[in-house]
Amino acid sequence: MRSVRTRTLTALLVLAVVGVGGWQLLPSQQNKNKAIVVGTTDAVTSLDPAGAYDAGSWALFSNVFQTLLTFQPGATSPVPDAASSCDFADTGLRTYRCEVREGITFPSGRTMTAEDVKFSFDRVKKIDLDVGPASLFSTLRSVEAVGSTVTFHLSSPDATFPLKVATGAGSIVDHTRYSKNALRTGTQVDGSGPYRLKGYAKDKSAVLEPNGSYEGAVSGTRQPVELRYFDTAAELDKAWQDRRIDVAGRTLSPKVLAGLNPSDPGNRVSVSDSSEVRNLYLNTRASSPLHDVRVRQAMAWLINREHLAGAVYDGTVDALYSLIPTGITGHTTAFFDAYPEQDAKRARALLTEAGVSVPVRFTYGYGEGRGAAAEEAAELKRQLEESGLFEVDLKGYEWTDFQKRWADGKLDAYAVGWVADYPDPDTFGSPLVGTGSTMSTGYSSKTVDRLVRASQQHADRGRVVTDFRDLQARIATDVPLIPLWQRKEYVVSNEDVGGSQYLTDGTGAFRLWKLDWI
Repeated sequence: MRSVRTRTLTALLVLAVVGVGGWQLLPSQQNKNKAIVVGTTDAVTSLDPAGAYDAGSWALFSNVFQTLLTFQPGATSPVPDAASSCDFADTGLRTYRCEVREGITFPSGRTMTAEDVKFSFDRVKKIDLDVGPASLFSTLRSVEAVGSTVTFHLSSPDATFPLKVATGAGSIVDHTRYSKNALRTGTQVDGSGPYRLKGYAKDKSAVLEPNGSYEGAVSGTRQPVELRYFDTAAELDKAWQDRRIDVAGRTLSPKVLAGLNPSDPGNRVSVSDSSEVRNLYLNTRASSPLHDVRVRQAMAWLINREHLAGAVYDGTVDALYSLIPTGITGHTTAFFDAYPEQDAKRARALLTEAGVSVPVRFTYGYGEGRGAAAEEAAELKRQLEESGLFEVDLKGYEWTDFQKRWADGKLDAYAVGWVADYPDPDTFGSPLVGTGSTMSTGYSSKTVDRLVRASQQHADRGRVVTDFRDLQARIATDVPLIPLWQRKEYVVSNEDVGGSQYLTDGTGAFRLWKLDWI
């Protein structure tokens, strides 16, 4: 593959795939043109790249749209896709320049231009949806298109900008088919990715056919694929057991995952380390009973992650004590250092000092059907109420409604999983705890924002350790969130499908083009 002309980033994430059997390289003639059916509980909230910032939508985007850069499996530095080359044009990391690859066409037959790229980035920032990806481009001041050259002018040094360009937020759309001011409605997609969206039924299925006109970095057989969406893990489990799907990805139930046997000749089980985490987010606004930092600190003294991981998730996740997960540069155990064990006495003392009445009553919302979210919520409620210091009102919501409620600040607490957008600690910084973060907790800290900006100035990502150590210590003190767990990545396929171990690796890509009949 072509090598990108960007500064080399230090390897930050190592993914070890185990338990995957060998397979033939050539697909069977019987299945050659048959669609591979992939099941998931991740919902698609929008078909427009300016309107979604969630795993389900981005999984689809990475197959039907192109970005200037993309990630190869296991890599931590992006390579050109819709671009022929990209590089910082200055040593100050404020000007980033890309050349658009020749010969890329949209479904209409139009050739992609630099103007399409500029338009795509500009509209993400202009539309600026609460549940959209605009926050990723917080350092992007303006975009310039001249000929085949796209130049990004940044408001401050940002060594992570190439990584953000390679995410779903950088999806390139046909500027003649999309409004610059509003999201596109309907089920049509005009992208130039390795697949074309042939059919789509919301919350049910997405039918993908290989794009014979694709030009870019992606290599693979690109078999036809059908994504099927399930409301609950139980429904996904049933579809897998009934063999109505060929591949089961995110997210089988913990009970099923715990019972998987990599040596079973009928299944291909891929288990890898993952940078996916889940945090309990706390509303810090004055209108919330969790506004006082001492109330949030009291909650941190009462959470038992180890029990949560065992009782609810059957050991398929690991307890997490920091904002940045294990395996990513800058990981610490800040929350273990600050709150090493459950301590109701310390929690009560904090609430007494805050002068609040106990039990402190607050609302806890969760997304219905999202893995073990309901069971997790019930366990956290039990842990917090066991002390007599809190009273938790649980309420489940349909996923889109859930997103809007937390974005609007209508929930006091809510647990949400976070899939890394790119393999760098920056993806756990500003998007989660920076001022105006996508998690909408109302939290703002000049210290945190300063540390995020300082870390973005280092092209050598190994030099960000101190910044992120200090940042995580601040978060453990201010508690706008409480880390809960870090997931292992499981993908299961039947014996006739190969390549499932390449589907995802923590870089945010979902490589359906790697699946093949064997």
